[in-house]
Amino acid sequence: MAEANPLRGFPKMRRTAVSFPGNLHLVLVLQPTSNLQHSPTDIGFRFSQEDFTLKMPVVMLSSVTDLLRYIEDNQLSSEFSGVLEYCNSDWIVLRTAIESFAVTVKEIAQMLQTFGTELAETELPDEGNAIDYLLMAHTDKYRQLKDDIRSVLRQGRQLLSNLEASKTAPEDPEGQRDISQDWDRVQRLLAQLRDMETAFDGFFEKHHLKLKQYLQLLRYEQSFHEMESSLHQMIAQEKEIACVGFTVAQTEQLIKELDTLDKQAQEEMGRAQIIILHGHQLAANHHYALALIVQRCNELRHHCDVLTASLRAKQAALGRTRDLLLRLEQTLRWCDEGAYLLANQLVDKCESKDGAQAALQDIERFQEGAVPPLSAGPDILSLEYESILTPQLQAQIGAAHDKFSAMQGMIQNRQSSLRKLLDKQERPVQPVAPRPEPRSKSPLFSPKHSVDFNSSLRFSFDLSLPGKKASRKGTNSKKIEVMHDYQENRNSRSFSFDGDESPDILSRHVMKELIETEKIYVEELLAVLLGYRAEMDNPALSGLLPPMVRNQKEVLFGNMPEIYKFHSRIFLQDLEACLENPERVGACFLERKENFKMYERYCQNKPHSEALWRQCSDWPFFQECQKKLEHKLGLDSYLLKPIQRLTKYQLLLKELLKYSVGDEGTSELQEALNAMLELLKSVNDSMHQIAITGYEGELSDLGRVLMQGSFNVWITHKRGPTRMKEIARFKPMQRHLFLHERALLFCKRREEHGEGYEKTPSYSFKHCLRMSAVGITENVKGDIKKFEIWYSGREEVYVVQAPTLEVKLAWLSEIRKILTSQKKVPQGAYSAF
Repeated sequence: MAEANPLRGFPKMRRTAVSFPGNLHLVLVLQPTSNLQHSPTDIGFRFSQEDFTLKMPVVMLSSVTDLLRYIEDNQLSSEFSGVLEYCNSDWIVLRTAIESFAVTVKEIAQMLQTFGTELAETELPDEGNAIDYLLMAHTDKYRQLKDDIRSVLRQGRQLLSNLEASKTAPEDPEGQRDISQDWDRVQRLLAQLRDMETAFDGFFEKHHLKLKQYLQLLRYEQSFHEMESSLHQMIAQEKEIACVGFTVAQTEQLIKELDTLDKQAQEEMGRAQIIILHGHQLAANHHYALALIVQRCNELRHHCDVLTASLRAKQAALGRTRDLLLRLEQTLRWCDEGAYLLANQLVDKCESKDGAQAALQDIERFQEGAVPPLSAGPDILSLEYESILTPQLQAQIGAAHDKFSAMQGMIQNRQSSLRKLLDKQERPVQPVAPRPEPRSKSPLFSPKHSVDFNSSLRFSFDLSLPGKKASRKGTNSKKIEVMHDYQENRNSRSFSFDGDESPDILSRHVMKELIETEKIYVEELLAVLLGYRAEMDNPALSGLLPPMVRNQKEVLFGNMPEIYKFHSRIFLQDLEACLENPERVGACFLERKENFKMYERYCQNKPHSEALWRQCSDWPFFQECQKKLEHKLGLDSYLLKPIQRLTKYQLLLKELLKYSVGDEGTSELQEALNAMLELLKSVNDSMHQIAITGYEGELSDLGRVLMQGSFNVWITHKRGPTRMKEIARFKPMQRHLFLHERALLFCKRREEHGEGYEKTPSYSFKHCLRMSAVGITENVKGDIKKFEIWYSGREEVYVVQAPTLEVKLAWLSEIRKILTSQKKVPQGAYSAF
């Protein structure tokens, strides 16, 4: 079958031939019979025939009758004189509709994919209004897509209906098969479209639910933070209300303010409960931020519990305070009434028996009335109100007790006077001879109880058993020696026993004292770091902080945080592990020998810290911190604690060494004691070194300070223009020598500046001798305390006179070690070797 226009038909057949070369065997061309179409057809055919390259026979037919010779009439439609019920235009329309439906389904799929990607990549804003806008925009677009899907579904169902209507008769199986294939294709496209719709509905529902839950979470977080801020404000207002008052009226006012705050807090906590209930509802609806919502609910509940507990505790404290003040007022009122009663008892009426009897009865009735609260004693009242007792209330109790005691004394005196009047009228006066005056007892500080105030504040007492003379000592008598250390403001006891106490028990006593004082030391360091250093960052106290200290914490406190960290986390645990084995303490100190060098940095910084403290000690910040800590001493006293503790270690090690003679670990204890003494010496030397002025260069380049001390020095120049040998020998100079690892410094000590314990010396630099060019002569004729230090081949000779022979030997020993280690000692340098 060919189309009516060959010009259009041949190209299509050519394409068909290319696609299906094995299926086309014969081409039948039916020429139109109309005169209107004849000439163009011939022209077109002739034109096409020249280019027609089909590799198959082509038969030109002039009429339909010729066509019937090739094709049966049951395979031709009515327009070709056949009996086949087929309309080519309807088939083309149907095929076009099916293809258009397939393309539309594909476009719908692409639109759904694009919209799904847009939903997945949408960034969630932080504002509720923006999220509302997103929800509305996404919903509108979703509804539009749903309308498009419904329209396409209707189109597909219409195609199915058309295919159902165009089914051919059962005797045409090929036509039936083509329609069935088209129907199946449309049905598959409809199923695919419905699946896409179902999947997209689920995705959009999840995304829409997530947006809604995000909006719910955002608004819930906003409500939570507003409520949390309100509760914090309530807690702050509660803290501003004092928990005690000093008068009944003041306490009543505080209770009234607290009740007003309690009502406001109850309203706020009611709103907080609503927010908590809302959070539980969100959690019950399987919100994706379930853990966060539950945490917020717990935090609000905790804030409410804290506020409620604080309000109830303060209400109870104020109620107790009011009761105490009312009882004190009752006591004072009783005293006033007693004073009024005594003042109204006229003397002339009491001179008679009846008047005295009536006055005595009035006093007795007054005493039988309401018993004042302090009649049982102030200690009982203080114990009863111990939970709310403050120094001010304690002072009020004391003042009331004093007044009560004075009133009782006045009443007792009046009663005694009245009874004497009654006795005077009833009994005659009998003269009695005076008794001899008793001998006065020995004063408290008798020779037996003498105190020596010049013996480092030590007090010795001999405790003897009752009934024995003090001069006789029993075999089990003990001598207790108490030492008061004003630097540490603590009592330390050292026991010496004459009885059966073993050295092990005594060493354990010292060990316990070492551990207890270590705990106290750590607590004091922590109190300073938290109560002063950390408070410098407190915004509430920023207005009280001195400007010169704002960025000078490291200067004022030095490396105290490092010292605290070492003692609290390491050294205290080491000491506690040695409680039952005191002999291990020496090893403990030796293992931490390097850690103790941090005290050198602390001591070197101490002069700078003291200078800064002198500038800012009067500022209210430090008074406020001291008041909060309830410290009796100022910050400067606590800044001395590390230095005091360092000196305390060597004393305790000496005690342990005294009770560990011959025991295991004695040698380690001795090494630990030597190490601590060496550390103290090094600290002392470094403290002097930082006071050197005028030296051009870095003192640290000279090495560690090994020794330092004051000497008489003569300088002689054996060569050169200045020959001052004889004059110099008669005029010694006072010089302070600093022996470093690589140099020897000669300085002049200047007068100390400062007052009291703050006096610090300074040293003016004069000479520097490199140890690589130094030699010594140990003995100088005429004085065993002198030795020579010569420089650069005896170009300069320094005759040094030590204060004692021991000092000289110690210096010579240290200098020999340096020179020996350098291995550059000239021959004949040591005349005494």
